[in-house]
Amino acid sequence: MRSWRALDIVMKTIQGLIFLAGFLLFLTGELIHPYRAPTVAKAERLVINILLTVLNSALIYLLFSVPTADTALFVTENRVGLLHSLNLPPWSHFFLTLILMDFTLYLWHLLNHIVPLLWRFHRVHHSDLNMDVSTASRFHAGELLISGVIKIGIIYSLGAHPAGLAVFESLVVLTAQFHHSSLKVPEWFEKIYRLFFVPPSMHRIHHSVKIRERNRNYGTIFSLWDRILGTFLSGIDQDKIVIGIGVYRNPQQLSLSYLLRMPFTPPVA
Repeated sequence: MRSWRALDIVMKTIQGLIFLAGFLLFLTGELIHPYRAPTVAKAERLVINILLTVLNSALIYLLFSVPTADTALFVTENRVGLLHSLNLPPWSHFFLTLILMDFTLYLWHLLNHIVPLLWRFHRVHHSDLNMDVSTASRFHAGELLISGVIKIGIIYSLGAHPAGLAVFESLVVLTAQFHHSSLKVPEWFEKIYRLFFVPPSMHRIHHSVKIRERNRNYGTIFSLWDRILGTFLSGIDQDKIVIGIGVYRNPQQLSLSYLLRMPFTPPVA
């Protein structure tokens, strides 16, 4: 158990470094070569989003770090869950963990848009008036608390491979930072990349104020789920996309204190 705890601390440290490296990399890129000029002051948004990220990270670490690691250890030692029941070779177990965890994340994201209670929390993420790397971690703590409990249940039900789970969590961070970034990416690269993964142009559509566009492109790592389940949307003029939610257009309204209260204010479409 002690060796497992030590390994978990090492993995959490590595994931923290990956987050920081990705944040600095994409922030630098979007400052040097943005896809378009910001419509509101970037510095003010960065401060709010970073403060929200720090608060959330501390809370989630304190509440879920040990239970999540212990669940992964339990299912591994006791061979609990769907993937263990299939008696797969380690490499298959690893890759299926990665793929199925991403699929469940797709479903969870979809539910955050169609279940009114969940949307109350998720709209904090979508209320950002511009999209950049900091948007990738702009969430309300309530949404993360609910998702943390659900993730533990999924790890247990699947019998997730610990290494597959660690790689999945690292890829989620990097891919989310990339497709939220305001980095200008060559069109030819995006066309190839989105055959399998989610590029910025695809996710930018998801952050549109237009509900028809917002309720598309839910994928995080793989674009496959949107294609299979009919939620994929492309061919939208990127220059005409307005980011955010229609009723939240005043930057002064979207203070840190208001974002924390937002789920408990009247619902909006």
